[in-house]
Amino acid sequence: MRAINPWINFNGNAEEAFTFYKSVFGGEFAKIIRFKDLASAEFSIAEHEANKIMHIALPIGKKNVLIANDVPEFMGQVNENENRSKIVVSAESREEADQIFSGLSVGGEVEGPMGDSPWNTYAGMFRDKYGIEWIVEFDPSL
Repeated sequence: MRAINPWINFNGNAEEAFTFYKSVFGGEFAKIIRFKDLASAEFSIAEHEANKIMHIALPIGKKNVLIANDVPEFMGQVNENENRSKIVVSAESREEADQIFSGLSVGGEVEGPMGDSPWNTYAGMFRDKYGIEWIVEFDPSL
């Protein structure tokens, strides 16, 4: 398997969330497509949704891409407190794990602080300020 790339749905704040994620991971957006970019006679877009994100991609490391979109109102709202899934970040060191955990968890809710796990990794878990659940882990055996 080459890579697993998580895709997250947002209720109109995908760009804000991804700007925050970019501030932690660094890099540049590989792609940003707004709903207005897809508007046509066959696919009309409400004016208040024109600047919402249809597709945004942030490369993380060499093989991973974090992807998201805003859910248009006609599709209903995403429940931001549901367990949509967890995104696991595999760090290359304890220091990198601490840095990522500290950065992404700002304004969020820590569910499990960074520490040694029963399965011999260094890991922590939290829900960020956008409701996305993350696990940051360093496995010294890899």
